[in-house]
Amino acid sequence: MGRDIVHSTRAPEAVGPYSQAVGTDGMLFVSGQLPIDPETGTLSDLEIGDQTRKVLDNLRAILEEAGSSLADIVKTTIYLADMGTFGTVNKAYGDYFPKAPPARVCIEAARLPKDARIMVDCIAARPR
Repeated sequence: MGRDIVHSTRAPEAVGPYSQAVGTDGMLFVSGQLPIDPETGTLSDLEIGDQTRKVLDNLRAILEEAGSSLADIVKTTIYLADMGTFGTVNKAYGDYFPKAPPARVCIEAARLPKDARIMVDCIAARPR
């Protein structure tokens, strides 16, 4: 079972010793993405709906680099700093998955890297 490292310049650099994504045997495991602008490297100070869209755009960039897409995601995990933002996050998230959305977990985390308000990771199928 081989594995390959995926890196996209259209997504933010990792903020620690990990890869943006790792592919293996038709699957892609994408690390948690923050609402960081890949061009400036700064954390978004936009409202939570726009931060959600930024995170999903970052995930999309990594998936596309690996030859996959949002439609290939089988599971996401959403980490929120405040579960009170769930409704806004859910609405923005739904815009990216209008049909046949992936399985999902959403949890409130005591603290996220860089004091972000949202982080999302995913597992996706990787077409060969």
